[in-house]
Amino acid sequence: MTTRTYVLTLSCADTTGLVAATAGYLAGRGIFITESAHFGDPETGRFFERTVFRAGPEQPPIADIEAGFRPIAEKFGMAWKFHDTAIKPRVLVMVSKFDHCLNDLLYRYRTGSLPIDIPAVVSNHPDLARVVEWHGIPYHYLPVTKETKAAQEAAVLELIGRLKIDLVVLARYMQVLSPEMCQALSWRCINIHHSFLPSFKGARPYHQAHARGVKIIGATAHYVTGDLDEGPIIEQGVERIDHTFTPEDFVAIGRDIESVVLARAVQFHIEHRVVPNGHKTVVFRR
Repeated sequence: MTTRTYVLTLSCADTTGLVAATAGYLAGRGIFITESAHFGDPETGRFFERTVFRAGPEQPPIADIEAGFRPIAEKFGMAWKFHDTAIKPRVLVMVSKFDHCLNDLLYRYRTGSLPIDIPAVVSNHPDLARVVEWHGIPYHYLPVTKETKAAQEAAVLELIGRLKIDLVVLARYMQVLSPEMCQALSWRCINIHHSFLPSFKGARPYHQAHARGVKIIGATAHYVTGDLDEGPIIEQGVERIDHTFTPEDFVAIGRDIESVVLARAVQFHIEHRVVPNGHKTVVFRR
């Protein structure tokens, strides 16, 4: 007996009967709901839902389930999608010279704790080719300068299209993407910022934080937009520190936080736990 698992995500204007409409539709077809979470935002008047369900052989194909749900979605003006959890998202990782986030993602990928496919890694430096290729993943060295930036980004976008990439992860890729690149990757490109946004943007953020005498440091994973380091936030992490910590301590602790926060953000995204809410996100954690 084969049981398929799907995730339905949706958002719309908040009103009565939304949860009942979704649950009633699935139950009416004998489909078993295993998990459901919803949130009504009082500030925006928007409703958000994530529902996980099992569909056995006796249920209709997912295309028929989608077709039957469409009139309900149209009635409530929903933005919605059904996701098949058996399909592993295809992820392109981009990196420069710092390898801690890359190594963490590759380990989770290799052990299966992060159920994704990584068809390629792109870097603007050759330094990390050996570690990537050891995992059996092609490494694409695409150097970039101010003069070659447009051509390099075009090559990256061609690779993304050819490999049918679902998500791009900037694992300390130390290049600012052009507005055109950001637009092409809207809501499917995650960056890890080595700071607790919105403070300490730009270069040497941990040194900036040390100079200000902060008592917590952290990292932020967010979707990439044309506004540098101001995209919708997915996940953040912090660590408490004090006056005895050096800038080098900040950097070491920060690298650990960055790795964990980025991995969590990728996990939330591929499990369809993140729903856009204007310039923010609704994240249905476990």
